[in-house]
Amino acid sequence: MRPHGRARVSSRNPRAFGICDRCGFLYNHINLQWQYDWAGASLINKRILVCDTCNDVPQSQLRAIVVPADPTPILNARVQDFKTSETNTRATSGQNTIDPETGIPIINGDTRITQNNLDRVTQQTGEAPRGINRQPGLDQNSIMPLEGTTHYNVSVSPLSVISSGAGLITVTCSSAHGLATGDQISAAGLSDNTANGFYAVTVTSATAFTYLVNPIVAAGALLTSATKMVTANAGLPYNSVQVPQTGPLG
Repeated sequence: MRPHGRARVSSRNPRAFGICDRCGFLYNHINLQWQYDWAGASLINKRILVCDTCNDVPQSQLRAIVVPADPTPILNARVQDFKTSETNTRATSGQNTIDPETGIPIINGDTRITQNNLDRVTQQTGEAPRGINRQPGLDQNSIMPLEGTTHYNVSVSPLSVISSGAGLITVTCSSAHGLATGDQISAAGLSDNTANGFYAVTVTSATAFTYLVNPIVAAGALLTSATKMVTANAGLPYNSVQVPQTGPLG
């Protein structure tokens, strides 16, 4: 037996030659092997014959991920009641009373609901600005400017911002604000930090709206040269339709 390239020649046991499809060296054909690779959930033959050195390990990144079956459910499961846990509901108090329409007693502690059957929650007024009264708050700089085709962080051009002295802030704009009742705004740079933050608004006209603040703000004008009031879209807790109220921590 004598070498011929990387193949072996033997007069007693002749073997055919073959060229490796990758490196091009001469081998005995019997020493070449098919190259396999992953394609989906199974291996496929790439239809190339290669030597042992050129034969690659099938690439697992080309392999389909087979999701296992869901685990068998347990008996008598006890799941979290997220609606109850995430909503600060109001409840009846005092002595038991009788419903005037049904005649059924209303038990002390029964949950109160609105006319559209939503749980009655504590008054929702807005989120205190970041860093005020040690609140984590929301940051006006983090407002997402575009969601779908709706633009946010758009200035509402406040012309005047007046506090009633009873927790109501009235904003008059120099042009149409384009808001609807329930939309959100973020206020910053007002003369009283208590009126800054994220709030759901109540529209009173095409150029005016109001919002409620949790702590009482002294009556008077709040607009300053540093005031920035823009549209916002803060995420809301489960079953909430307005920015939930937050107040001083102490």
